[in-house]
Amino acid sequence: MKTDALTQYIPTLEDMLVAHERIKPHIHRTPVLTSSFLNELTGAELFFKCENFQKAGAFKVRGASDAVFGLDEETAKAGVATHSSGNHALSLSYAAGRRGIPCHVVMPRTAPQAKKDAVRGYGGIITECEPSTSSREAVFAEVEARTGAEFVHPYNDPRVIAGQGTCSKELMEQTDGLDAVVAPIGGGGMVSGTCLTLSNLAPEVKIFAAEPEQADDAARSFRAGHIIADDAPETVADGLKVPLKELTWHFVSNHVSDILTASEQEIVDAMRLIWARMKIVMEPSSAVPMATILKNRDVFAGKRVGIIITGGNVDLGKLPWSILRSEDRS
Repeated sequence: MKTDALTQYIPTLEDMLVAHERIKPHIHRTPVLTSSFLNELTGAELFFKCENFQKAGAFKVRGASDAVFGLDEETAKAGVATHSSGNHALSLSYAAGRRGIPCHVVMPRTAPQAKKDAVRGYGGIITECEPSTSSREAVFAEVEARTGAEFVHPYNDPRVIAGQGTCSKELMEQTDGLDAVVAPIGGGGMVSGTCLTLSNLAPEVKIFAAEPEQADDAARSFRAGHIIADDAPETVADGLKVPLKELTWHFVSNHVSDILTASEQEIVDAMRLIWARMKIVMEPSSAVPMATILKNRDVFAGKRVGIIITGGNVDLGKLPWSILRSEDRS
């Protein structure tokens, strides 16, 4: 299917169910953890879907695997290509490596070194770009033309959205009903997959998206009623810098109850809190939902809330609380 046709096709519940069967041999059914301390702190009952324990360390392996293993043999020969700040890049590299095909990736030069190392470790071929949407797309066009590889967009792709939707399917199976689910939003792939699944299987569950204040174009789009795209926002949540696209806007505008935002300090504080209390490694982007719940206790008090911890790929030598502290001293 051509890229233009892909971006116009709205994935269905059946696509998600087929995706789940297709990717099961290549992913983990990640656990759902709880914390009595965090329940007391927020006044809600929280259920953390730990995609930081996923293959390649992030939920994005779900959508990437669906796209890669759904290719016909002829298309697969040329390999796959994408642009990504990190987790989609390493997830697509992982899936392509499992299938034995090439993977070409355009990554911002500022992407965390841990993510670049992981991409190369899985056999991905990196071309660097400047940390802006315009640079990313311009450099990618050159790579795509040179390689002839199949473009797998990080989120504006029905195969990817269908794959991401498998996460909330598992979450609902692992919990005895939820009132709400909160997931981070950048381009909207995970949120769209969540909308796809829950609007069909559990329409009573409210879906909230969580976004950094410094990269809040999804929140502004939601309130304006049309896509607003920032080119190069700066935020510690490096996975949430990209704008919504047509497919993800369809799901966000039709199924999301609200988009909540958190400051840089609130994100870092929430990340450190979860590291300390739950003893799990998560990246800043994954902490945004917890930050927004702490900031909006009245919205979630007394509710059963699912939180998707989207990934755990961090540079251990550049933990954000250390960086913020050093900036305060300078």
